[in-house]
Amino acid sequence: MTKNKRPRHVGILVETDDSWGRNIVEAVCKFAQSNAWAVLISPRDSQGRLRLPTIWNGDGVIASLRNSPSVRHVKSLQLPVVDVGIMVPKYDWLARVATDDAARGEMAFEHLRDRGLTSFACYAPPIGRYSDSRSAAFANAVSDAGYSCASYEPSGDDAAGWLTNYSNVRRWLATLPRPLGIFAADPYPARQLVEICSMESIHIPDEVAVLSGDDDELLCNVAWPQISAVELASHQIGETAAKMLARMMNGGATPKREKLLPPLRVRGRHSTDILAMDDDEIAEVLRFIRDRAPTGITVADLLRQFPVSRRRLEQRFRAEINRSPAQEIRRIRMAYVARLLLDLDLPISSVAARAGFATSASLSQAFRQHFGVTPSDYRATNRSN
Repeated sequence: MTKNKRPRHVGILVETDDSWGRNIVEAVCKFAQSNAWAVLISPRDSQGRLRLPTIWNGDGVIASLRNSPSVRHVKSLQLPVVDVGIMVPKYDWLARVATDDAARGEMAFEHLRDRGLTSFACYAPPIGRYSDSRSAAFANAVSDAGYSCASYEPSGDDAAGWLTNYSNVRRWLATLPRPLGIFAADPYPARQLVEICSMESIHIPDEVAVLSGDDDELLCNVAWPQISAVELASHQIGETAAKMLARMMNGGATPKREKLLPPLRVRGRHSTDILAMDDDEIAEVLRFIRDRAPTGITVADLLRQFPVSRRRLEQRFRAEINRSPAQEIRRIRMAYVARLLLDLDLPISSVAARAGFATSASLSQAFRQHFGVTPSDYRATNRSN
C-alpha cells in the first residue's frame, strides 16, 4: 500500500468584491483543481481583514497586498508568496504578477484621444484600492503626447474611506475645460464621478467622457450612462501567479523581477461615446468607419462615400488622430475580432465570416500582424474557459 501524497495547501488572500478579484480567484482555483491543490479562499479574521488562520498549515500564498499590515502578515508565514497587486514595494522575498500600469495609461489615453478629445483629467481619490502609479501612468501618457492632465487633489475635509467630498469634486469639475476626458482610476470613483456629473447636470459623454481604469460588470453596466473601462488580463494574472507559485513551492527561486501583463482592451460603453473634434467631416468619416469597419471596408469605400481626395483625407486624418484611414480601419476591425474571440464561443471560421474575411487563414494572418499572436492563442491566453 502506498500512502497518498499530501496535496499542496494554498491560501488566496484576494478580495472578491469586484470582477477583477473574482477573476483572479477563479483562475487560481481552476489551476488548483488540475494540480490537486487544496485552497483556502479569502479567509478573514475577527476584524474582517484578509488573514490566514494560525491553525492553517499551508505551502504557499497568492495575495493582493494593499498595505503594510498585510505585508507583515504574509511575511510572518515564511512561505512562498506571489503578489497580484502593485500597491506595495516589490520585496525580494515575494514574487509579483500584476497589470502593467504604463500600458494601461497609454491604452486609456489613446481611447479618449481617438474620440477627438484634447483636454484630459485624472480622478483618483485615495480609497485604498489602487496605487498612485495608476493615475501617474495616465498622466505620463497624456504628457508624452504633448497635452496637459489635470488631477483631482483631495483636501483635508474629504471623507476618509470610500467617499470623497462631493463639494470638492464639483468645484474641481467647474475649473476644467470641456469637452473633457477623465480617467477614473477604478470603477468606484468612476461611478461616483458619473453620479456627481448627473447631480450637476453635466452631460456625459458630450461634456465629460469618463473612462474607468478597471472593468466591473456590475458597477460599470448598472451605472447610467454605462461606464467605459479598461479590461485587464485578470484571468491571465491569476493563472500566471498560480504557475509561478507552483514553481516556488517545488523549490524554484523567487523571481526578482515583476511580471507585468498589459490590459486586454477598452470596453467601450456610453460614457465615452463621443467624437469631439473640430473637423466635422472627419468625425463623420470616423463614425462611418466604426459602423462599417468590423465587417470589412477599404479606403476606396471611404472615397466613394465622401467627396474628398485620398491625399487630403490622409492629411486630415493625420492631423486629427495621427493615423491614416487604412490604419484606423484595421484597428477598428481587429478590435471587433478581439471582442468576438473573448465574448463569444464561436469557431474561428465563424469569427472570420462575421468580420468579413474570406477564410480563417486570412483572418489569422491579419490578426497576427496586428496583435503578434494567432486568434486561437489570443483566446486561449485571455479567456477563463
